[in-house]
Amino acid sequence: MSTSRMPGLPLPYDVDLVGAQWRRSSYSGGANDCVEVAELGEWVAVRDSKDVGLRSLVFSRTAVRALVGGIVDEVL
Repeated sequence: MSTSRMPGLPLPYDVDLVGAQWRRSSYSGGANDCVEVAELGEWVAVRDSKDVGLRSLVFSRTAVRALVGGIVDEVL
């Protein structure tokens, strides 16, 4: 199976998370039951706020925009 990628971009597993500035949704109310997001250039990392030591998921900005757009448009 081939993996499509945007030319010039590193693969998500090449993204350096050291020094990432994580932020949590203001809707979480300070509870530890949500996700945290870090913007990393052309990539967006997502992790579980309850266990930040677990592996983060890394998505392209394009994929995140499509996901959020689908949610807003009530398509997803």
